Amino acid sequence: MNMDFKSVKAEEVIDEAQRLKFDGYHLMQQCATRTADGYELVYSFGKALEVCQVKIILSENQSINSISHVFPCAFLYENEMHDLFGIDIQMISLDYKGSFYRTAIETPFK
Repeated sequence: MNMDFKSVKAEEVIDEAQRLKFDGYHLMQQCATRTADGYELVYSFGKALEVCQVKIILSENQSINSISHVFPCAFLYENEMHDLFGIDIQMISLDYKGSFYRTAIETPFK
């Protein structure tokens, strides 16, 4: 399994997702983690036994476009990243606008 990460700028994420979909990959997962300066997002795509991992670094108040129009299931991960980390994800196909999860603390990992 390939454990390398391909670094992509936030503004390139849709183009990269479209390229991977055209090449036959499916979305496996999207996750976020907090860093000192913002967030690190990792998107994992799979094709047969091959895995491609895309890493995006976001600054604290930087937004990113949704890939849910390329991979419809992405709306689940993107709503989660928004609700738990406060990441501004634009144009989510099914946007719960902060009500996907009920949490005692708003954006607990921000």
